[in-house]
Amino acid sequence: MASQPLSPDWLKKFSDPYATLGLSVAADERRLLKRYRQVAKRLHPDVQAQSDEATQAFAKEIITRLVNPAYQRLKVDKSRSETLATLRFKVRRLARQNKLNPSSPLAQKLLKLPDTEVDIFYEQTLERLALKQYDSAQTFEQVTPQLAELNLVYLRRKMGETVIREKRTGLVASTAAPIKATSSPTQSSSQNGSASAESSQTSYAERHIERAQAYLQKGNHAQAVQELRDAIRISPNNSHYHALLGRTYLAQRLEGMAKVHFRQSLKLDASNALARKYAPKLGIEIPSGPKVQVGVSKQKSKGGFFGLFQKKS
Repeated sequence: MASQPLSPDWLKKFSDPYATLGLSVAADERRLLKRYRQVAKRLHPDVQAQSDEATQAFAKEIITRLVNPAYQRLKVDKSRSETLATLRFKVRRLARQNKLNPSSPLAQKLLKLPDTEVDIFYEQTLERLALKQYDSAQTFEQVTPQLAELNLVYLRRKMGETVIREKRTGLVASTAAPIKATSSPTQSSSQNGSASAESSQTSYAERHIERAQAYLQKGNHAQAVQELRDAIRISPNNSHYHALLGRTYLAQRLEGMAKVHFRQSLKLDASNALARKYAPKLGIEIPSGPKVQVGVSKQKSKGGFFGLFQKKS
């Protein structure tokens, strides 16, 4: 090893708390707590009682100096968001410098996979590596950097080329035609930037919707939920996105969560067909006032993602 285990230089190699815990960057609080408990149990002195002294000492130090701090960083919403922002910044920097060249064969494969296979491969590969991550000190040192590379490549794939290149709006680059000069240059620039941002947000959200559709077709409701939640983070006022998430939660028999999103869908657009269909079954009162329909793009009643639910009772 280039540096002594648990020395300051050695610890710096494990700056990604997600990789330290063997956790997906898409994990929610529930998965975070579950994984932390698994690792903490694995490293607990009672479990390590039969190990040699060096292994026991390593387990004690690793949970104190790496695992617990990683969990503390990720369990708080603000620091978790800051951590993801830092990782994304690192991805952008490496991509601009053409230095995002993973050494791990698994990360290299993830970098080249078709978009439709990225999420499944990432989650399955990460889970498989995490199972053996804490088998020994040597395994930890071998596996954790692989997890860190997978996280960076996954974020790179989810962000897309246009996000990497974008510098001004912070969203995705736009190729929209310029607005005709019927107003002042300042007004035109402002209007063009606003239109580009709105169009970019919609496009980026729709990519999550497409991935959710692919997961639903395979019966993978958990991953579909994650993609729909990501779409709503980008476009929180889209009535259809909330209705689709409500229907997906309902398919998982999570009626409480389904009600939340069906209500929000109807609040945004009282005429949303999917939300109105399930509202009576869940005891949701349908608003009688005029529809709001903020930031909603119309969906066809047949075909596409919306059609997946229209065909079901």
